[in-house]
Amino acid sequence: MFIDKILLKNYRNIKETILDLSPNLNIILGYNGQGKTNLLESIYLLGTGSSHRSNVDSDLINWHREKALVQVLLKKKDQDLRLSLIFTALQKRIEINNTPYKKISDLIGNLNIVLFSPEDLNLIKGGPSYRRKFLDIEVSQVSPYYYHLLNEYKHILKQRNNLLKNIRDKKDNKELLEVWDEKLIETGSKVINKRIDVVEKLKLLARLGQRKITNGSENLKIDYDCSLSNTGKKEETDIIFKQDLVNNRKEEIYKGYTIFGPHRDDLILKVNDIDIRKFGSQGQQRTTALALKLAELEFMKSETGEYPVLLLDDVFSELDELRRDTLLSVVTDRIQTIITATDLSIPSVLKRDHYKVFNVREGNIKEE
Repeated sequence: MFIDKILLKNYRNIKETILDLSPNLNIILGYNGQGKTNLLESIYLLGTGSSHRSNVDSDLINWHREKALVQVLLKKKDQDLRLSLIFTALQKRIEINNTPYKKISDLIGNLNIVLFSPEDLNLIKGGPSYRRKFLDIEVSQVSPYYYHLLNEYKHILKQRNNLLKNIRDKKDNKELLEVWDEKLIETGSKVINKRIDVVEKLKLLARLGQRKITNGSENLKIDYDCSLSNTGKKEETDIIFKQDLVNNRKEEIYKGYTIFGPHRDDLILKVNDIDIRKFGSQGQQRTTALALKLAELEFMKSETGEYPVLLLDDVFSELDELRRDTLLSVVTDRIQTIITATDLSIPSVLKRDHYKVFNVREGNIKEE
């Protein structure tokens, strides 16, 4: 799949622009603060339904306007789509081929996105929430059912945590927990099992990516670290989940929150059997983050039959020449890639008709 055209209106500092993109490589050049990342953010928003930089929709609207528009013409192997997102500070409106839809879940899965930015080092160095988010965004884009499950689980978890606090404060009866336990176990077990399936597929893909980037000197191993006391077989996840909740009921009531479930899980990342988060060098951590993104590309291709659109936000300055060349060799002529940079030397191996260059200044974007 690739984006043929993108239209932005009143999106952050971009008042109005229409861009014809290359199906291969697009290079967005400009000084910091001019609007390069805003362009990538708008594409990410249309792919995932949310911004990776802000949870407040009003932040995305131009200072003097009440609403903003993001629209793309998307070319897929079996269809062309016009995806539109019109939003105000209070609501979002979705249109697919000019037909209105109400739910963000209707949007997700049409335009698949992989974003790689300097902040993705948090995938390696940051807490478990970064790695859970990485998995959840990836799986949601190829499985609308998983997206629905995840939202349902978050709702159940919130209600159950409120109940635990009320029981601790003598405001509710302990017996009410059984109803929420059943819902939490049913939905949470499905989330865990789906994640485990995906991690099994990512293992090989990430290992191959790491070896390619390092000329075979590093082996990356990924494991799913489940919060349940014993993961066992997938068919037993719900049984183990229930046992953990029953056996730790007093502790949960005392703390006022749920201590087992997919919201507490993590990924363990090891390079040559060393915990990369604790003991890896910054170079190894960058390589591992890149290998995870390359694995994400291949995973989405295997699930949907098409590569997603790759967004690279100012990462070339963070990568050495070997990593840059490896990344370009992977994406060139196969994956639509949009790169932002303050300055970028274009490799001579790239054919001139295989890429476009755009300049950004104060929210104005023009093709060079």
